[in-house]
Amino acid sequence: MIELIVESRCTACNICVEVCPRDVLISREESAPVIAYQADCQTCFLCELYCRADAIYVHPDASNAHPQDKSILEASGLLGEYRRNSGWDEWAEHKDLQNQHWRMEDVFKRARSP
Repeated sequence: MIELIVESRCTACNICVEVCPRDVLISREESAPVIAYQADCQTCFLCELYCRADAIYVHPDASNAHPQDKSILEASGLLGEYRRNSGWDEWAEHKDLQNQHWRMEDVFKRARSP
């Protein structure tokens, strides 16, 4: 379940708002989005994956909220960990972190080629 948006890291790009399939987040002009409907979060991690600023933390428990302390979370190194471990975005070419599950377009291209 989405737990935290670290406003000091957030660039207010609102990509997280756009990719959320459950409309959990509400955008604010020139400010971090608000977690408006936390209980509706399906824990798909799309917001965390698309956040290039590593400003979002989603706890893996989809059923219960787990409030987080921002300073502890920042010091823990968990912010951005899911993106790295998934081989997402800037990590896609890192040899130790590549994950074809998140690079399905490459798989589809290979399947279409003779």
